[in-house]
Amino acid sequence: MSYSEWKTTKLFELINTVSETYKFSENQTVVLVNTSDILEGKVLNHSKVFPVNVAGQFKKTFKRNDILYSEIRPANKRYAYIDFESNNYVASTKLMVLRTKSKDIYNKFLYHFLKSNDTLKTLQAVAESRSGTFPQITFTELSNLEINLPTLKEQQAIANILSSLDDKIELNNKINKNLEELAQTLYKHWFVDFEFPNEEGLPYKSSGGKMVESELGLIPEGWEIREQGDYFPVITGKKNANYATLDGKFKFFTCSQQVFQAPDYSFDGTAILVAGNGDFNVKYYSGKFEAYQRTYVLIPKNSNLAGLFYFMIKENLNKITSGHRGSVIKFITKGDLENYKIITPDNEKLEKFSYYFTNIINTTEHNKSENEKLTKLRDLLLPKLMSGEIKVPIKE
Repeated sequence: MSYSEWKTTKLFELINTVSETYKFSENQTVVLVNTSDILEGKVLNHSKVFPVNVAGQFKKTFKRNDILYSEIRPANKRYAYIDFESNNYVASTKLMVLRTKSKDIYNKFLYHFLKSNDTLKTLQAVAESRSGTFPQITFTELSNLEINLPTLKEQQAIANILSSLDDKIELNNKINKNLEELAQTLYKHWFVDFEFPNEEGLPYKSSGGKMVESELGLIPEGWEIREQGDYFPVITGKKNANYATLDGKFKFFTCSQQVFQAPDYSFDGTAILVAGNGDFNVKYYSGKFEAYQRTYVLIPKNSNLAGLFYFMIKENLNKITSGHRGSVIKFITKGDLENYKIITPDNEKLEKFSYYFTNIINTTEHNKSENEKLTKLRDLLLPKLMSGEIKVPIKE
């Protein structure tokens, strides 16, 4: 079938928004998925089930092969393809649950259409055209979009190509997650349990290494108590959230887990980014970037220590933020980061230990860079495949 023979139709002929609701009983264990719980195709932490005491309330249900799509700010890429059994899951009111109703469309072909930059830009423009607190779309507006449909076999072939790139990206993400967990374990072993290798390569503390009293308890002899601010200045970003653009050249770090794009930059270096409010997440980046006004930028005076400090702050984050302020929106201050006390060896040992963390962070950054290239390739191919400009081979 040539592109001229592809069928052009509107989405409302192909999909429904699911309105099936589920009534909670007292102390029932469910997973409530909000717009903040989905990002670029995935439900974040979907293996975590927690009790929600909302007896009598109704929430939308969803199932495998459904698509969750945020009504708020389409450009923020809050969408997810459900690839797991979701019997104990429900969606918040601001998430559309999209489900195919026609045999003419393949689920993952629809998914790739909905996540394409062209679709996101179109919906974002619609959202911004109306007044209100948040740029928002309705199912009616989404379902009025036109889509060009090849045969089901072509749809599956196109979706398989795009999904294979998504799978490689997801594999890199899993490798990075495992490496970060390994680094956190190593940091705790060396800098919390003080089982770093001694001169003979044996665990220091359990091999009889000398410990001395300090204001933070027993620490290895020769180590000292210092403040984090001794190793890096704490700088606050200056831009507001509206500075983000879809086609920006530079990374834009906010308090969100998601990294956005910006048209210009204010920072250039190897940095640790700490969200000043919300979930207080920590990120690492090397290069030119921009930062939101509630994000703290930490650029170590010695860049060789950046990887170590990244894992150090992640390990200590709960303690750093334990005194957070604010009755509604919790936040930390610049001083909370600068004045936090840490236990460190002399500079020579610190650099020696940081070598291992630098190798880990370099590997994860390489994987992130590869993911960016794969994402660009996928985003380049997507409109060409979906328009028929690039033909895919069909196995008979």
